Amino acid sequence: MVALMANLVIAVAKAVGGVVAHSPALLSEAAHSVADSFNEVFLLAALRRSRRPPDRRHPFGYGKERFFWSLLAAVGIFVMGGCFSFFQGVEALRNGAHEDFLGYTVGLIVLGVALLAEGASLLRAVHQVRKQGGVGSGLRDPALRTVVAEDGTAVLGVTLAMIGMALHWITGQVVWEASASLAIGALLVYVAYRLGRDARDQLIGEAADPELSGRIGALLRAQPEIDSVEALLTMKMGLDSMLVAARIDLAPGLDSERVEEVAVRIKRSIARTFPETDQIFLDVTDRPAQEARESPAATGERGGA
Repeated sequence: MVALMANLVIAVAKAVGGVVAHSPALLSEAAHSVADSFNEVFLLAALRRSRRPPDRRHPFGYGKERFFWSLLAAVGIFVMGGCFSFFQGVEALRNGAHEDFLGYTVGLIVLGVALLAEGASLLRAVHQVRKQGGVGSGLRDPALRTVVAEDGTAVLGVTLAMIGMALHWITGQVVWEASASLAIGALLVYVAYRLGRDARDQLIGEAADPELSGRIGALLRAQPEIDSVEALLTMKMGLDSMLVAARIDLAPGLDSERVEEVAVRIKRSIARTFPETDQIFLDVTDRPAQEARESPAATGERGGA
């Protein structure tokens, strides 16, 4: 919400300043802020829709909504921010830009105010990351990760725009401001690519972190009734939701009732130790008993001459 309000105010200020100053760098930053404003709306929708409980059509819940809307936010950064900034830079190189003293003054004042607002929003986002457990834990949330990336990019973009406009003012060469627009466009395209790649990986079924998967596997192998863990599959279903599927071989000699008790106890142990694993499936086999059932003597097969 803080980022959305800041971006809306800054977008209007940059757009008005860019028109008054005829500044390509300032107009590029206006497009950047407009893209960020749309993205905050996407992320608010992600936060709300991802909290819906499971239903018949979506038995695993709606946690992946966060990843979908984060992907749309990345597309918005690329199209509305990156592409428009490239366009402004190329147009400035082709046709030039003609600022007067008033234009330079208005533009730099707007950018200075924007830098303060973007910096305040970035500090708020970093505080939220620390509140949620630090960088490694807090940035697991795709919405918060996108806000941090947007605000960090905005601070750097405004700085580039101020440098480009100042050099244009001092030297009279529009190439400085055009280069600033192109640099802002390249920066936005890179950020959009990174955010989009992360969202894509999570949408198509990203596994748990190797360290977490290793801890789950170690817990399974530590159970006295388990001979071996043949396979362990994990998939992130949301911010705090994970699917775990394991194929395990039990020690010989367990009857069916005992197997059921062991399976229930193991699943409860995993859920208690790793609260985010709310979907747990065990494929339980008893290898010696299974081999005995599949032998020719057990199935009634006879050899003949």
